[in-house]
Formats: sequence, C-alpha cells, structure tokens
Amino acid sequence: MSLTVTHTTAEQQFEVLLPNGKKATMVYRFYKQDIAFMHTEVPAEFEGQGIAASMAKAALAWARSEGKKIMLYCPYMSAYVKRHPEYHDMVDRAYHQGF
Repeated sequence: MSLTVTHTTAEQQFEVLLPNGKKATMVYRFYKQDIAFMHTEVPAEFEGQGIAASMAKAALAWARSEGKKIMLYCPYMSAYVKRHPEYHDMVDRAYHQGF
C-alpha cells in the first residue's frame, strides 16, 4: 500500500487516508514553545503496516524544520522516539527529565 501523509494544519494533525474511507491520524498541539504530540490512531485493520511510523517521521521532520522541541504525551510517539536516537535531541527535557 502506498502511503501519503498529509499535514492538516487547521486540525493540527498528520493523517493518512485509507482505502476503506477511514483515516489514520496523529494529533499535536502547541504548548508553550513546544509541539506536544497527543494521540495516534490507526484503524485496527491497518495496524502493523507502518502507517503510524510514516506519520511519526513526517511529524518529527516538520517539528525539526520548525526548530521546536517536542513533548510526548502519545504512547506511540514516546516509544517511537525512544527507539530512534536521531530524535532524542528534540525532546524537551524540562518535561521529560528521565528521557
């Protein structure tokens, strides 16, 4: 399956439109000077196909291009960033001291 990740700034989310008319989403909010990743959702029938990882890569590339630190409230994003040390410098240590 070919994935296209779209950044919908009005809704503050990254999304992937899926073949069945559903969509996967990764929601963020601006908090103080940071970007806070709040929630990631992929419909159950599409889990395990790399959709969330594709959204994570796009979202983190965007956050880096904005020069913003990130806050990780979303369990998926937290686990993703922990597994990818190339993003560790982006984590706001004031909110994630044990990271």
